[in-house]
Parts: sequence; structure tokens; C-alpha cells
Amino acid sequence: MLAAKPLDWNVATEPFMTLSTDAERRTHRRHDLEEQNLAVERWDAMRQKGAIMGTIVDISAGGIRFKTRQSVTPDTHIRLRLKLPTFAGISPFIDHDHDHAPKSDWVGWLVVGRVQKRDDGHYDVAGRLVDMDEVDRGMLGLYLSTQPMAA
Repeated sequence: MLAAKPLDWNVATEPFMTLSTDAERRTHRRHDLEEQNLAVERWDAMRQKGAIMGTIVDISAGGIRFKTRQSVTPDTHIRLRLKLPTFAGISPFIDHDHDHAPKSDWVGWLVVGRVQKRDDGHYDVAGRLVDMDEVDRGMLGLYLSTQPMAA
């Protein structure tokens, strides 16, 4: 007969539901801005005018989730304008045309990744901000670091 090998409780023989220590699940952390009631505008570039589409639920330097009454189809591209207030002396974006001056709005494309119906009759629309340059993405990340994290 084979003798049973005693268990050493200090040494894990197999990982149990562990993630690699150097792996991060998300590229950008989400920040909760729902309480601020900030508008998301569908931008008309020809008229240089926006129409309010909904309000921000949460946002990261790489994407956004907002609530709207409009039904949106996944995998569509929407031209958006985001206008975020300056907070703690930090502006969320820079003006590339005027010597990198601080500015509070950004116009670009959202690729819709997910649409879910909410209990209150609205839709949650989530997607990636695809044409933001790296300087604006970095400034938005810095700006969001002063905001509360989303769950």
C-alpha cells in the first residue's frame, strides 16, 4: 500500500480562481458621474450644433456609458460632444488649435458596444471613444482621477 502524503497547508499546490498578478482586467477605470447629470450630445458637424441625447452614467478615458430615451443599435457609430466642467483646477481636454489651451468639451466618435433596456424606460448605451488622441485621453484620465470610481 501507498502511504498517504501529509498535506502542507502553507503551500498551495494549485491556484484556485486566481488572476495573474500582472494582468489588469480593464485598460481604463470607470468613474461614476451619474449624480452630476452631465449631458451627452449627438453632434451635427455641418451645423456645429448638438442635440442632447442623454446623460452620462459612468465614463473612463476609453469609453462611456450613458442613459437615453432613444433606442440605439449596437455596432453603430455616433458623433458625440462631451462637455465636462473643470474640476479641482483640471480641465478634461486641451485645445489643439490654440497652443494646447485647456478646454472643457470634446467632439468625436463613439462605437456602440452594448445597449440594455433599464427598468425606468431608458436605455443604457455603452461604447468606446475611438478617435480621441492620446493627449486628450491622458488629460481625461487625469481629470477622472479626481472623480468617484464606479462599481
